[in-house]
Amino acid sequence: MALLHTLSETHPAFGDQALLSVTAAIMPLTRSKGVTMTEPYEEFRWLSGNRPLGEIYCVSFVRGLSPTEVLHRFGVDESTIEEVTFEELDERSMENSNGAAGYIGAVKIGDWAVVIEPGGWQIAVDSEIRARISQGTEVVSVCCHDYASDTFAHEIDGKTITWFDPLAPSSRSGSDPDRLVDAMRDVGLNPDHTFEGPSIDYPIPSSFALASRITGLPFSQDMLNLRFLGAEPSEEE
Repeated sequence: MALLHTLSETHPAFGDQALLSVTAAIMPLTRSKGVTMTEPYEEFRWLSGNRPLGEIYCVSFVRGLSPTEVLHRFGVDESTIEEVTFEELDERSMENSNGAAGYIGAVKIGDWAVVIEPGGWQIAVDSEIRARISQGTEVVSVCCHDYASDTFAHEIDGKTITWFDPLAPSSRSGSDPDRLVDAMRDVGLNPDHTFEGPSIDYPIPSSFALASRITGLPFSQDMLNLRFLGAEPSEEE
């Protein structure tokens, strides 16, 4: 029997929980005396501090789809679908890992499903998976990988709009690689920067700041306190 279900069906208070987390995430940044405003990437510096997501992970934002539909499009073993905490999601992914995330989770916040692949990279890097998930909608994905390249990807209806390594934003690909250049410059990802110049100060926080410019949804540490709909990827994936 399929265990597919939505968080709204099984967790009635979930909507309020998500709203509280998002509200906390988008509160105005604290201003210190004599400081006019922090840099856009500052609210995402927690991702490069104690690094609760680890050395390898992928966080994606999918517009208008339920967590169930996102997992289905990704390709999961439906018999393993259940509601989990982030800690359980992270632990199961490490236990089942085979070169990618061994367990992925999705949660609905506003108009977006937030998808986390602990120890994974597939939505940002695998163009076939990303195209499949983005059919008829939009995907923004950030991958951090300490042992390979980091990745930022923006996909609409099966087509990659912009794709680049945050450490070398000038080397962009996609159908419209210059679409985000103004926003990239604003968040600290100089679109003319190459590997030969001074390094980008905060490539991952800046990438999440750029994702927020597209989605209107800042990725906050409070979101890790929510409950996710999780599942093991299918073996063929």
